[in-house]
Amino acid sequence: MRPIKLGLLLGFIVVVGIQFLPQQRNENNESAGHDLYRTLPVPERIGIILKRSCYDCHSNSTRYPWYAKVQPIRWWLDGHIRDGKKELNFDEFGNYSRRRRQSKLGAVANSVEDGTMPLSTYTLIHQSAKLSDTEKQLIISWMRNNKDSLSRIK
Repeated sequence: MRPIKLGLLLGFIVVVGIQFLPQQRNENNESAGHDLYRTLPVPERIGIILKRSCYDCHSNSTRYPWYAKVQPIRWWLDGHIRDGKKELNFDEFGNYSRRRRQSKLGAVANSVEDGTMPLSTYTLIHQSAKLSDTEKQLIISWMRNNKDSLSRIK
């Protein structure tokens, strides 16, 4: 067998083989009682926007697209989800200190304002996650108002 054909065959075997590796899914639909909704009064419209545009990477409940079943795409997605949850996990928001909550609310407002969130790689495929200008202003205002209200608590 020629080296190129052998390399292609081995590559194919590896790609097929990695499809059978076990995958842990980020799908816990049970709230532990520490989520954002139990910590702050979240208006329905804000909640809808956050769940649609943020929760896949920043909660314990990811809605996986069909292509997440394909490795190595799944590993790439899981890396994004791990990084996102490490930065901010809305399902663990109630476990954060008051200072950290303030910091996270401000960071969300700033990220939405400067356009770095939601990630362009996410909205490229998930068009519904794109934020309109009105939605951006709603999120920014709500985050900053709640950050300010937390700062007034002694």
